[in-house]
Amino acid sequence: MSGSDALSRLPGQLAGNPAADPKGLDLPKRRSKRKAYKPKEVGLAFLFLAPSLAVFVMFFYLPFFRLLQWGTYKSVRGGQYYEEVGLDQYREVLAGEEFKAGLWNSVQYVLMTVPAGLVLGVLLAVAAHRRLKGIKVFQAIFSSTLASSVAVSSVLFFFIFNKQIGWVAVDWKNQEDMALFAAALPSIWQNLGLAFVIVLAGLQAVPDEVMEAARLDGYGPFRRLVRITLPLISPVLLFLTVVLVIFGFQAFAQIEVITNGGPAGASETLVFKIFRLNQDYGRGAVMSVGLFFVTLVVTFFQFVLLERRVHYGDE
Repeated sequence: MSGSDALSRLPGQLAGNPAADPKGLDLPKRRSKRKAYKPKEVGLAFLFLAPSLAVFVMFFYLPFFRLLQWGTYKSVRGGQYYEEVGLDQYREVLAGEEFKAGLWNSVQYVLMTVPAGLVLGVLLAVAAHRRLKGIKVFQAIFSSTLASSVAVSSVLFFFIFNKQIGWVAVDWKNQEDMALFAAALPSIWQNLGLAFVIVLAGLQAVPDEVMEAARLDGYGPFRRLVRITLPLISPVLLFLTVVLVIFGFQAFAQIEVITNGGPAGASETLVFKIFRLNQDYGRGAVMSVGLFFVTLVVTFFQFVLLERRVHYGDE
């Protein structure tokens, strides 16, 4: 074959070879990520969601918007009547010392209860995650703190640490630097049981083959916990952290039973201060809205910051 014949056949060969001729490539069309739903499917979805949406609108959205509206009314003469002041009351209350003091006490309460309950619950769950005879008894004991209500737990610790009749004769509830910690003990005790139950369920989902492979690689108990176990149950830990932080900001019964906000307001959390404003609905509404947005922002940053360290099984 001459050179001219080869050159004349070259375009045909390229046309028959898509890899060599980009113009001849028969590339599949990129599918759109969004699926086009039929009107019937959309209507059926809204039909199934309608009961939940109705409950949310009735018991959350409408009361919340009503609460926002109440924040624009100021109590006059001890609640005899209210006058509309617009957003001035929001600026006054949210920038006031009372709101800041209550928020700071709430933050301290969260820092006392969440890490302690979470760490103790994880350690107990790891210790009780064994195939041993009678281990179910210990698992039931460790999770028993969930069986009592917040009020019962608070009364229990009130008597345990009572100066006159308690097993531990201390006067923490009357000391400004210890009152908040005394009120936090029931929450730590209950958080321990909640963390234990949820983390134990997460540990039971960890494949045994993974832990056995880690043992064969020479990983000791502590290294297996830090390098294998905790990363695998990180979604559980993220959920627990968010839930416990929200519970901490909403704490009320512990404060009322043990310290009643004393001494000199040293243990008054934001929720307790809202409760004390029972005759001033306007200021109470503003503080409630402020607490809602503080909790919302804290939860958002928890998801943003902590989710980066979360390991999901499908990744």
